[in-house]
Amino acid sequence: MFFTPTMNYLASRGCNLHILCMSTGNADGMGNVRKEELYLASVMLKVPQKQVKILDHPDLQDGFGKSWNSKLLSKIIKEEIANCDIDLVVTFDNYGVSGHCNHCDVHQGVRKLLQYTSHGEVEAWELISTNILRKYSGPVDIWLSILSAKFHLRGVVHCLLNEHPRRSLAAMAQHKSQWVWFRKLFVCFSSYTYVNCLKKIN
Repeated sequence: MFFTPTMNYLASRGCNLHILCMSTGNADGMGNVRKEELYLASVMLKVPQKQVKILDHPDLQDGFGKSWNSKLLSKIIKEEIANCDIDLVVTFDNYGVSGHCNHCDVHQGVRKLLQYTSHGEVEAWELISTNILRKYSGPVDIWLSILSAKFHLRGVVHCLLNEHPRRSLAAMAQHKSQWVWFRKLFVCFSSYTYVNCLKKIN
């Protein structure tokens, strides 16, 4: 729903992508179903299933009000970076697009990781959250994102366009348990389907 422009952009340039999902999404008791759906969606986005890791840690259960420990997240991410020879991480910013606490926690986990990682060992970039008007402006936000990235005053920002928006729709449609009418509208009208602005985390 949020990162497909980045994934499509990197995949089309030959980057080797890995997905680390911190939870099965079991808040409604459908974790096993959603796990399989993510595997199917990942294949649509040119990420092999063997490069998708989905956790079901007892202290990282999905849901509003269930905060995740940043030290634990940092440890898990560090292990995955070492195991898969990762040199760049893309994650949420401190608002997490929708304000979901788990999205925000993952951001804090990456920040914690950077505190204890040697400079230059790994880069981390955050997906910039936009206001609600831009969030639902669809492809119109491409122009606003380009201008925003060009004149951004707080660090390096890259604006990545989704070169395969239909692929993004096809990937989201694999999540059949969540593919209800309002999510279909979201994917069609969300600016995150068409463009991502990434800011380097220092």
